[in-house]
Amino acid sequence: QVQLVESGGGLVQAGDSLRLPCAASGRTFNTYTMGWFRQAPGKEREFVAAITWSGVNTAYPDSVKDRFNISRDNAKNTVYLQMNSLKLEDTAVYYCAASEVILASYEYQYNHWGQGTQVTVSS
Repeated sequence: QVQLVESGGGLVQAGDSLRLPCAASGRTFNTYTMGWFRQAPGKEREFVAAITWSGVNTAYPDSVKDRFNISRDNAKNTVYLQMNSLKLEDTAVYYCAASEVILASYEYQYNHWGQGTQVTVSS
């Protein structure tokens, strides 16, 4: 069982950077693929990034590739989402999640979720 707690959200301006940590509890953190999803008002939750247990492999959709970076520190049971060059359309609630599927990118593949953290990008 893994419990996840996101933090680091807030109000930023377009072009700014923000880093979201997600702290995990549970001894098996380092066996899970970790992912980030986001949900904007009135929209479905969408995949943002994933990283394998080793941290070697990552995946991103085209919408955030080259701007976002996912990383993890298994010694600290923490996964990070570094967001650069933020755009208005990045405004959403960001969720951290854990999956037993290698480099999972679909919501149904994740069975542990955090409560989310709000990121608002203003012009």
